[in-house]
Amino acid sequence: MMTKFEDIKVSNADYAFFLAVLLLCIIGLIAIYSASYQAESPALKDNFAKQLVWLMLGLILMGIIIILPVRFFWSLAYVLYFLTIFLLILTLVINRGNPVARWLPIGSFQFQPSELAKISVVIFLARYLAEEKRDLNKFKDILIAFVIVLVPALLIVNQPDLGTSLVFFAIVLPILFWAGLPSFYLFIILTPFITMISSFNFYTYFLAMALIIVVLLLFKRKILLSSLVIIANIVMGIITPMLWNQMREYQRHRILTFLGLEMDPKGLSYQVIQSKVAIGSGGFWGKGILKGTQTQLRFLPEQHTDFVFSVVGEELGFIGSSIVLILFLFLLLRAIYIAAKVRNKFSGLMVIGATAVLGFHIIINIGMTVGMMPVTGLPLPFLSYGGSFLLVSMSFVGIIINASIRRFRY
Repeated sequence: MMTKFEDIKVSNADYAFFLAVLLLCIIGLIAIYSASYQAESPALKDNFAKQLVWLMLGLILMGIIIILPVRFFWSLAYVLYFLTIFLLILTLVINRGNPVARWLPIGSFQFQPSELAKISVVIFLARYLAEEKRDLNKFKDILIAFVIVLVPALLIVNQPDLGTSLVFFAIVLPILFWAGLPSFYLFIILTPFITMISSFNFYTYFLAMALIIVVLLLFKRKILLSSLVIIANIVMGIITPMLWNQMREYQRHRILTFLGLEMDPKGLSYQVIQSKVAIGSGGFWGKGILKGTQTQLRFLPEQHTDFVFSVVGEELGFIGSSIVLILFLFLLLRAIYIAAKVRNKFSGLMVIGATAVLGFHIIINIGMTVGMMPVTGLPLPFLSYGGSFLLVSMSFVGIIINASIRRFRY
């Protein structure tokens, strides 16, 4: 079948990928309906209907993105990126004085520019790395790639929204790797994170530095370059405790709770404790839809948004949770497969960027609900309630299917 919009074969679309997304959306609607069923607030009771409307809009948006030619995204990259930066700054200015400044009011709706930033950074970074003049053996080109993600990430940290800002760092490394970044540079980029984590204890810091020096010797690079890497990591080890002291109290608290160094059963740990109880009580088959006691008695906070996977675990049990995990795994592997088959470098990089965003959300959110990751406030793609994030997720689906249709084109 041929479209009239462009000489492409719609039959090349990856229907298995789309079917997995659709099944996840249906499971999400069921979980949101159950999570909102016993809500006293009329606004919460309307969550199911609102999410259904957002899903319809998301499917329309996905369809539009699928039929757009790749050159459209190429020409849009710079404009969309700088428009997003402007909106992020405007959000901070308009909400000045507010403790939370994440939304822009548009009539009776609220728009979250940080969600748009995920798409604009993926497209902009993909175009930057796909340009013929780009050489990933040059430090300058790699540095600019990091600046592209750092600018929106810093603006979003100030909203403050630490969880969403981390998404941008999850984008840059997979895209750089896919674009051909040499393994030595990848090692250099990763070492500051290793140093940062180990710098709170003298012995782990010493061990990390020894490991870095051994690996540098194995790479057999110039002494000057190796020395600079060592100095940079020493500096990172010194400034990390200083940055720690600059963080907000609740951010430090979340990290300490995650590491098991601090307990707060009535505060931040409460969400994770209730989530683990809900998932564990579901057993093999689950308690049944609308029959989950943790969900229906509303012991579980944020059960229609960040902790929606806990609702699935309690009411659909191990079987339902496993189906969700298998669908997510299939979705991510299929997207990487599509990226590997796409002949157009720009298109392939966009697919990897979109996959990185979805994968980061999936790993952090599900890890959070079972107590293996910190509570960051990142929603679960296609399942969590929320219009802005669902539209962004469906946009990424559109980008991936767009690439699958045109995978034989350069």
